[in-house]
Amino acid sequence: MAQEAPQEDASPMTLMDKGENELTGSASEESQETTTSTIITTTVITTEQAPALCSVSFSNPEGYIDSSDYPPLPLNNFLECTYNVTVYTGYGVELQVKSVNLSEGELLSIRGVDGPTLTVLANQTLLVEGQVIRSPTNTISVYFRTFQDDGLGTFQLHYQAFMLSCNFPRRPDSGDVTVMDLHSGGVAHFHCHLGYELQGAKMLTCINASKPHWSSQEPICSAPCGGAVHNATIGRVLSPSYPGNTNGSQFCVWTIEAPEGQKLHLHFERLSLHDKDRMTVHSGQTNKSALLYDSLQTESVPFEGLLSEGNTIRIEFTSDQARAASTFNIRFEAFEKGHCYEPYIQNGNFTTSDPTYNIGTIVEFTCDPGHSLEQGPAIIECINVRDPYWNDTEPLCRAMCGGELSAVAGVVLSPNWPEPYVEGEDCIWKIHVGEEKRIFLDIQFLNLSNSDILTIYDGDEVMPHILGQYLGNSGPQKLYSSTPDLTIQFHSDPAGLIFGKGQGFIMNYIEVSRNDSCSDLPEIQNGWKTTSHTELVRGARITYQCDPGYDIVGSDTLTCQWDLSWSSDPPFCEKIMYCTDPGEVDHSTRLISDPVLLVGTTIQYTCNPGFVLEGSSLLTCYSRETGTPIWTSRLPHCVSEESLACDNPGLPENGYQILYKRLYLPGESLTFMCYEGFELMGEVTIRCILGQPSHWNGPLPVCKVNQDSFEHALEAEAAAETSLEGGNMALAIFIPVLIISLLLGGAYIYITRCRYYSILRLPLMYSHPYSQITVETEFDNPIYETGETREYEVSI
Repeated sequence: MAQEAPQEDASPMTLMDKGENELTGSASEESQETTTSTIITTTVITTEQAPALCSVSFSNPEGYIDSSDYPPLPLNNFLECTYNVTVYTGYGVELQVKSVNLSEGELLSIRGVDGPTLTVLANQTLLVEGQVIRSPTNTISVYFRTFQDDGLGTFQLHYQAFMLSCNFPRRPDSGDVTVMDLHSGGVAHFHCHLGYELQGAKMLTCINASKPHWSSQEPICSAPCGGAVHNATIGRVLSPSYPGNTNGSQFCVWTIEAPEGQKLHLHFERLSLHDKDRMTVHSGQTNKSALLYDSLQTESVPFEGLLSEGNTIRIEFTSDQARAASTFNIRFEAFEKGHCYEPYIQNGNFTTSDPTYNIGTIVEFTCDPGHSLEQGPAIIECINVRDPYWNDTEPLCRAMCGGELSAVAGVVLSPNWPEPYVEGEDCIWKIHVGEEKRIFLDIQFLNLSNSDILTIYDGDEVMPHILGQYLGNSGPQKLYSSTPDLTIQFHSDPAGLIFGKGQGFIMNYIEVSRNDSCSDLPEIQNGWKTTSHTELVRGARITYQCDPGYDIVGSDTLTCQWDLSWSSDPPFCEKIMYCTDPGEVDHSTRLISDPVLLVGTTIQYTCNPGFVLEGSSLLTCYSRETGTPIWTSRLPHCVSEESLACDNPGLPENGYQILYKRLYLPGESLTFMCYEGFELMGEVTIRCILGQPSHWNGPLPVCKVNQDSFEHALEAEAAAETSLEGGNMALAIFIPVLIISLLLGGAYIYITRCRYYSILRLPLMYSHPYSQITVETEFDNPIYETGETREYEVSI
């Protein structure tokens, strides 16, 4: 029995036949030998029916995939069809679900193809009419599996090509990327922020492929250990691996040289050195130049900045620690002598009375929301004509640890933001808004260590009513106070270096009404609305729908947000004045009068040569009083001429056809004729009638012998035979007479010519001096009347 098992490459029908043979063989064995029924049962179980496979490939840029295209289903079998659509490289395939109506148990899966990898993009549980699926490559595959049943499921998908693009390149940390075009041939340019160097390609190109990709990996930006800057204007010196910690023993030297006649100013935005790390700043190119700063000689950070004596500054950084924690961020700037340098403030801004910063310039500083001014005044002035300088240092804008806030809206930041907070912080913020109001707190970013705690209290004191308490990395949070007061407490673990620390947090707050619900929304004309909740509380949704024949313009679903405002304005219903695209017709072309398909648009379908149109060739979009506009008729079909044509019925005996053809289209006629002596019985002309299949409107005619014509033909044949005998006798007499006359005439000619030439004694090669015969004399001369005797009369 094992030898009769079906092979994997056998066709479905072969498998079915083999299965029947196995059952027959088992029954035969049972009749001849004593065997158990178990053997027979095992044979039946192991006879499995393989699916009937079909595979269809498409390469046109647009078309349809229709389930009616699968082959007939063998009896007691199932069908597996794979439709593959492949377009030009650099383009993807967009599928739109026109219709889907599957039976229970049937499978329909749409898969993206990337080499040997198949990615399921959608399946029968997710497909709805109008849905659009896009492939990530230039190939998409549709898999359909159905079983023999009373009714098979149907589906129709419209596909068209669209241009693929590369993914937006990743922006490097501490850098930016500029992209002009994501399609094939597009270019991405990368650059780093001040103080960083680009590692990798500065420019990437989108490569055309089945799945477009960039020409190489995105570059990264890193802070170098040392370097030289010539003709410096503005820039930064950062600790290696900034903003992270330095790694291992390092010795870095930066030499910054401004143009001749200019000086340099260093602004220390951040300086945090390990106990055994060292930084020195010299006003010159070598470490023998004048010393401006040495971290081992002073514990204070020169936040007021450093000024060079000439146009060059040398910065040295030494780290001998295997695991150091030193970080620094120094901003340098060149300025002309006789002017003050351009001020700078991080996390803030300033205004100036003179953009050249000449003597007497006034500069005023402000901080970004969530930051406060410290370590300097809000206003400074450029003084001293001989050697200009600012009368005070620039202030710092820092995110403070705690404070009292009373504005209607504001920002709360973790201490030292955007830099990481330090260990052992214990901060309290108190927010107070207007009476009869309350506070909406939106925590947009929250990243703490597992030992740091952020607690939100409802009220103006640290009290038991806690709105939220967070540690670690949490997602966005939204909270409401019940009173006009809110208290925020943050505690960072003093042992943060052991357990690690987070990046911090960002919170926005705003004063809101005490009302707990959104205002009701109006009804819309030619439509209606439904509400998800009886009360319009936060998160409640109102969904708008339009009456038949109207389209909704705007968002159909509005949500009551946390600030008790609706997510968008109410939509409105607009009368639909267009038809949906009826689709293409296979083996045809179509001409559309208006691509928008407004009311009045016509579509003319014309079948390709070799195909005949079934249905109306002209569809018109017309409007109805109720409902959407529709087409005047159903979509036609183009069927092959051979499938509709009538076969040639053949020739009647003793007859023939006029304009013989193998196939005749519906409406064409065929005419018959009989040979002479035969009379046609039946229709002389028959017509091909359209049907399933098409047929002739009458039977083949018959050619019968005509009796009168037959007798007349016999008489004519007898007369012809008699006439032939008389003619033969006359011919027998005439031929000998003709021969004798020819012989006598030849002799006569010979004698007369010889005598003529001997008398005249003329040479035999002499030609007669004939002049050309004119038209007037040609037929007046009697010599030419006989034609045969003109030469002899001249001789005589």
